[in-house]
Amino acid sequence: MFDMGKALFLKLKEALTSVLPVGIIVFALSLTPLVSLTPKELQVFGVSALLLILGIGLFNLGADLSMTPMGQHIGEGLTRSRKVNFLLIVCFLMGVMITIAEPDLSVLANQVSSLMNGNLLIVTVGIGVGIFLLQAVFKIIKRTDLTSILLFFYLLLFSLAAMVISVGKGDLLPLSFDAGGVTTGPITVPFIMALGVGIALTVGGRHANENSFGLIALCSIGPIIAVLMLSLFSKGSLSYSVPDYSMDAILKGGLWDDILRTMLEVGKSLILIVVFFVVLQVLILKLPRWKLISIGIGILITFVGLVIFLTAVMVGFMPVGYKIGTDLASFNQTYLIVLSFIIGFVVVLAEPAVHVLNQQVEQITNGEVTRRQMMIALSIGVGISIGLSILRIIYGFSLLYYLIPGYVLSLGLSFYVPKLYTAIAFDSGGVASGPLTSSFILPMAIGACMALHSEAEVLSLAFGIVAMVAMTPLITIQSLGFRAVVSQRARSKAAMKKILAADDEQIIYFQ
Repeated sequence: MFDMGKALFLKLKEALTSVLPVGIIVFALSLTPLVSLTPKELQVFGVSALLLILGIGLFNLGADLSMTPMGQHIGEGLTRSRKVNFLLIVCFLMGVMITIAEPDLSVLANQVSSLMNGNLLIVTVGIGVGIFLLQAVFKIIKRTDLTSILLFFYLLLFSLAAMVISVGKGDLLPLSFDAGGVTTGPITVPFIMALGVGIALTVGGRHANENSFGLIALCSIGPIIAVLMLSLFSKGSLSYSVPDYSMDAILKGGLWDDILRTMLEVGKSLILIVVFFVVLQVLILKLPRWKLISIGIGILITFVGLVIFLTAVMVGFMPVGYKIGTDLASFNQTYLIVLSFIIGFVVVLAEPAVHVLNQQVEQITNGEVTRRQMMIALSIGVGISIGLSILRIIYGFSLLYYLIPGYVLSLGLSFYVPKLYTAIAFDSGGVASGPLTSSFILPMAIGACMALHSEAEVLSLAFGIVAMVAMTPLITIQSLGFRAVVSQRARSKAAMKKILAADDEQIIYFQ
């Protein structure tokens, strides 16, 4: 019998562990001359941190009860029905509609609303995800090697980037790469990952577990290519203005209106998923009543958790992130880099989708890759990425100086590490860049850029930090696989040396 109270307690305990380091850093900074936070800002942030713990706990519990089983049942049911065309149509529509309603994407779109129509950006990204979710399903069904697919599409991606630069729209490159990072958010990740698991396990084969990964990786490429195409064919000059991140502006601008808007966005996303699920339940799935009740309860819990989470982030974390970036950049740039690494290291702990991914990775790999290993690798990767992004803001160079060698290294590692590690790594890149990255880290980078440069340079320098967060886990997690390969070879070589060095008297001959 499922104990709801015990499960919620464990989720809240996990959420407390995740959010506490971020809160400690913010309050510790407020006691130093590095950052000047008012008592009101600290109070609002403190309340927001408590709400964030509650929101993450409820969301993770709801995802376990609803998103994960829904995705897996859909994947299994559609695959067993052998209606491949129907499976592909559903996956495309699901990819488009879930992405259109993804709260992470809405956060990014709102921050660039002065540059382009937010709805146009969201729909463009949604189409990109839908097309590449089809490619991901083909990969599972045809059991195609993920590395070769990634290599092809990243070559295409950087070719498009070169074309965008050639037509004078290079300032849109960071936004394009950021779009790929924010797409795979707290609603999309558990659903798409479980969908992949359901399809892969139903199709079967020797590498079913390995084939279940890679959907998030491919769905992160689609938005980048889609926004690059949008940039390539867009007309007119770029005009971007920084939104007002001050806490007073957010609180006076109609807090209840913002909460209602958040409820509508989250509700819209969940309704789209529920409608798809109900249609498939009637036509194909035919799940028993008790499973439907459990999923329904999970959806309600997910809704409440996400509304609390996003409201807390918007009210408390976004203004404080911007203030920290502005104050640190004005005080000392070296401190800014060091503290950015520390903040990046701990912020990933509070990403809801990261916990969903880590749990599924541990289950799929039967403990070969533990949640602790995943979290350490992700934290180090995200910390490094934030530090490098701040360094780029200080010195004002192109994002491609990081992305090109970074992806060359990560794609190169994919030829030398176990394929499972490659699939997990590229999925982790999309997952690590969640709600806190776009609503805490990005405002911090914008604040630092405003303190060091002008508003005109924010688009090209501050944006791109989400893309960096999405890239570095590709290297750190594949490094785990590379270390495993080297260790295995060293053990095999040592064992062979012992055999060759053994005395003839120790050898037993069988006649």
